[in-house]
Amino acid sequence: MPELPEVETIRRGLKGFITSKKLLNTEILCAKSFQGTPTTGTVVNTRRFGKALIIDLDNGQSLLIHLRMTGQLIYDNATTTATSASGPLQSGNRFAAGHPSENFVSALPNKQTRVIMTFDGGTLYFNDQRKFGFIKVLPTAEVENDAFIKKLAPEPWQMSTDDFCTRLERHKNSLIKATILDQTIICGLGNIYADEALFAAGIHPATRSGHLSREEAERLLLSARAVMEKSIASGGSTMATYVKADGTRGDYLDKFAQVFHREGQPCPRCGTKIVKIRVAGRGTHLCPKCQEVA
Repeated sequence: MPELPEVETIRRGLKGFITSKKLLNTEILCAKSFQGTPTTGTVVNTRRFGKALIIDLDNGQSLLIHLRMTGQLIYDNATTTATSASGPLQSGNRFAAGHPSENFVSALPNKQTRVIMTFDGGTLYFNDQRKFGFIKVLPTAEVENDAFIKKLAPEPWQMSTDDFCTRLERHKNSLIKATILDQTIICGLGNIYADEALFAAGIHPATRSGHLSREEAERLLLSARAVMEKSIASGGSTMATYVKADGTRGDYLDKFAQVFHREGQPCPRCGTKIVKIRVAGRGTHLCPKCQEVA
């Protein structure tokens, strides 16, 4: 599932392609994947709330996009030039992000394409294998009042230690991994970054939230910020960023991940083998020595 760093990378990438471009037409191939009435207008801003992407138009309407488990956004840059961290992207390049698959470099539309949005200079494809994601049209003024957005908690860098401790105390009997995966408690952490943050903080994922000291809670909050900032800087973990024929990809898992998908490998701190267990119904990676059960 695309997580917050992936969605932030998508936002930054799309911003370079579609800002000041006009949305000309929307073709809906799957009614379940689109809510509201299709609209036209020029893109004036791209924003993000948690894992939700917002595209604001100059007509007072916005597109709220959530990729959920298998959603993808693929922009074919047919006639324009955008700029990435590595330099200009010439005509004909493709920006693809979200759930990784061959769709990033294959012909589109295909059987997983749910919505096609045509801009003056390119085409944005919304693909979603399992049809859990969606695009929703709503007034820009109502975005922050949308039920999905309104329930989101602050993100790690928006939250103070006091606020985090208060939220943990309200869920003191819950396992800490389940607690930090709850987007109404702290927004943006998915399975990858929950494992990484807990490892960085030296906390076992099955610890009860109410058992954490203030020092441990602060360490966890700071760790969550750090691992997500590293992932954003590296282009994310489970997606491709600017995709051409070489399939350029985000490299957080290769360069920075300490425990996620590293079961059987030595812990980078103590050398003990990383293990994978289940906590709160999720596959969970940890070091049994550095993250002893409290």
